[in-house]
Amino acid sequence: MRSASGLLASATPSQEQAFLESLDDNALAALPWIFEFWALPHQLPPSGDWRTWVVLGGRGAGKTRAGAEWVRSMVEGDTPDAPGGARRVALVGETYDQALAVMVKGESGLIACSPPDRVPRWVAGERMLVWPNGAEARLYSSHDPEALRGPQFDLAWSDELAKWPKAQETWDMLQFGLRLGKHPQQIVTTTPRNVDVLKELLARQDVAHTHAPTEANRAYLADSFLTEVRARYGDQRLGRQELDGVLLDDVENALWTRAGIDAQRMSEVPEGARVIVAVDPPVTGHKGSDACGIVVVGIIESGDPNQWEAVVIEDCSVQGVSPQQWAEVAVAAYHRHGASRMVGEVNQGGQLVTETVRLVDPLINFREVRASVGKVARAEPVAALYEQGRVRHLGVLPQLEDEMCKMALSGFEGKGSPDRVDALVWALHEGMIVPAKARLNPGIRNL
Repeated sequence: MRSASGLLASATPSQEQAFLESLDDNALAALPWIFEFWALPHQLPPSGDWRTWVVLGGRGAGKTRAGAEWVRSMVEGDTPDAPGGARRVALVGETYDQALAVMVKGESGLIACSPPDRVPRWVAGERMLVWPNGAEARLYSSHDPEALRGPQFDLAWSDELAKWPKAQETWDMLQFGLRLGKHPQQIVTTTPRNVDVLKELLARQDVAHTHAPTEANRAYLADSFLTEVRARYGDQRLGRQELDGVLLDDVENALWTRAGIDAQRMSEVPEGARVIVAVDPPVTGHKGSDACGIVVVGIIESGDPNQWEAVVIEDCSVQGVSPQQWAEVAVAAYHRHGASRMVGEVNQGGQLVTETVRLVDPLINFREVRASVGKVARAEPVAALYEQGRVRHLGVLPQLEDEMCKMALSGFEGKGSPDRVDALVWALHEGMIVPAKARLNPGIRNL
């Protein structure tokens, strides 16, 4: 759904002028304070009967403004003196000073966002905001969860939950106090981090969430800032977390870690690399099917195969497409990267997999591979290559890396099937493990 500001932004100058001229003086004066008009989609509350709204976003994505404006919308009435839907509000930050500086007095805080006739008064001695209609908001610190034992609220705003030092204790105390009114609600505005309290919150049925990267709010950010941080952090785990606002959840006993992958990135493919495209096709080809894993790998051959290295060039996996369509994507990748071979697992599709690829391009150098052991057993030797520093990634491959970091010794901890990882494993098995083993036992190929 587009906001009114989005429609206005796409209008011509003459349409903008006509719209503004159509407003009377009161409407023009009120326009800057009507946040629904200016808000970005992720800053507007979701529909539905939720108790908690979580706004996940990168740095500068407009999370604080979303929190302040939602609190305003719940506290204010039709006139400055009229009661709103909420009267007792908890404002919880990392520290008291942070809560005051960001949530109350910041450029996007409650005071700055309020119209002149509805600006709340700050009572420093009581760490409290008081609105003209009598509504109150008190500040709390995640360093002091016991301060939340006793007070009760009908509304709460928690800022940067993922960096609270006593996150679980503070969150629990807040939930016990959020008990006034017919339907107490709360908003959480945070840059995501891999902490249990946030992951458990997002898994609840009564939680809605919106999300946006830093660039969503680029109209209010310096171009030089965006250019600098993207250039410096865009291909790192930190960039995905702090700029893209993605929750990166490493799994216990994972075969790969994000830190390990980050340490082995490269910016270009070495000359002379032998390229292999690996395909892990889904059993069926419809909208609800697993993805068709398609991964492109370059093998850097030099001397002893036990010392060869590799670079993962591209993840071009697709989902919800027909066999004809995934075969076309795989063949296009083969030609785009000048590959010498394509390998495809045929355990499920059998000869149909080979025939599908051949229908698209009969001249493809295609080799069938079959799995004789489980996914973890196949993946472990490939994970060992990463530990030896012999496999690197060309830039960031977000979806593939997400799957990799959810592959544990106990199995895949994500949803569905790790088809991207399967394709990666087949590519590196074909390009590195088979040649190394062939020196000792010619004819070894399948896993």
